[in-house]
Amino acid sequence: MNATHEQTAAADAFRSGDHLSLQAGAGTGKTSTLNLLARTTSRRGRYLAYNRAIAQDAATHFPAHVRCKTAHALAYAALGHRYARRLNAPRRPAWQTGQALGITKALHIADRELTQRTLSNAALRTVTRFCHTADESITRHHVPHLRGLEDPGCHTEFADHIVPFARKAWADLQHPDDGAVRFDHDHYLKIWALTRPRLDTDFLLLDEAQDTNPVVEQIFLSQRDHAQLVMVGDSAQAIYHWRGAKDVMTRFNGTRLTLSQSFRFGPDLADEANRWLRLANAPIRLTGTPAISTEVGPVTEPDAVLCRTNVGAMAEVMNLMACGRKVALAGGGDSLQALALAARDLKEGRRTHHPELVLFPHWGALQDYAAHDPAGRDLQPLVNLIDTHGTDAILDAVARLAFEPHAQVTVSTAHKAKGREWHRIRVAADFAPDETDPPQTVEPVDDAEARLAYVAVTRARHCLDLGGLSWIRDHPDGTEPGAAKSGDAGTEGFLRAL
Repeated sequence: MNATHEQTAAADAFRSGDHLSLQAGAGTGKTSTLNLLARTTSRRGRYLAYNRAIAQDAATHFPAHVRCKTAHALAYAALGHRYARRLNAPRRPAWQTGQALGITKALHIADRELTQRTLSNAALRTVTRFCHTADESITRHHVPHLRGLEDPGCHTEFADHIVPFARKAWADLQHPDDGAVRFDHDHYLKIWALTRPRLDTDFLLLDEAQDTNPVVEQIFLSQRDHAQLVMVGDSAQAIYHWRGAKDVMTRFNGTRLTLSQSFRFGPDLADEANRWLRLANAPIRLTGTPAISTEVGPVTEPDAVLCRTNVGAMAEVMNLMACGRKVALAGGGDSLQALALAARDLKEGRRTHHPELVLFPHWGALQDYAAHDPAGRDLQPLVNLIDTHGTDAILDAVARLAFEPHAQVTVSTAHKAKGREWHRIRVAADFAPDETDPPQTVEPVDDAEARLAYVAVTRARHCLDLGGLSWIRDHPDGTEPGAAKSGDAGTEGFLRAL
């Protein structure tokens, strides 16, 4: 590769032995830069990938002295293989697992009845949340919050009830041969992390560092005394905080450098990206590649439509299908199908076991919660979608989804689009502010929303239709005089979770 001056500076810093943090904007060649660094030395290294597909691809490009693995693969080789029998165990309903843990009756808190099934699900989710942390033991703050039980005192009572069962589940998971709780990959990763493992390597490369969860961060940083640490990522793409991920780059003690030359798009789109980088208080600004022609304007036939929420994605799917388009949904339709089935249960007067809607006895209770409880406002789009189209129409649309290679257009949330790119993109309407809100003083743009918008706009290579983000052109923050342009390289929920 023909290295840029920024990549050359990174290679020089790596050769000097510095611990290194590389802020790398969208399309700037994060992984290829790590590959460049690895080829400057014959020392033994490890590349820590975000998922298996990235690790497998990296293994075909990195030199032989660098082993490319995920954290889970390292953990499995170290001790996870001891639990192979449990990993292959058949699935069992959560309520059966709960019974084995001693959860045998319902709990009443305030005016809510928490069934044995709800309590069992909560205990298992508590263990999952604990496994994503660097904590030594399960405590109250690992217990998930339930919709309809937002009062702090009620949640404390609920958490105090759940913690003993979650600790019993974690103790059950320590047995390699058999147990009541179904064993999964996050369990052996956490068990391994608690042993404070020492990786036998001279240097360690961490990709997509902005999405690292605390348990992997702990493993990575604990190698500092004997291995050179290099992390690369984009703080402005840190959009998984609600799922436990942390941007470890902002706290990393080491030499800080940047990669600002994007090879994905041209200067016009880089200017749009920089608008959102400025709003997100990001430590970098992008420079586009002049040889790439990129337009920011209307797109009538996009390759992809990017949405803020899963419900917004379902609405786009149905609209596109109504226009006769063959539509794919990134990540598939399982989560939306589960929501529609849960809604059908509530509409027919049955309680649902969907973990986010489990406390609502019927559809009317959910409608009331979404309309009048501030904690439930993000459920209003779901309620509107169901009330407008009905559950059967949504289930039918999910069943008619095409596979991406055979689709004319792919619909995706911005979260699921991260790491991907398309030639022509339209941003969906659900990024626009809620027009039902009464007029008030214009609020500053939230930095989390700015990061999500940045991810959305930087997926395009040639054409970007701002669509639901067009409001930024009239917002005081978006039109601030002196906003950074593409040449100014800096040095410095619920529905999403489904």
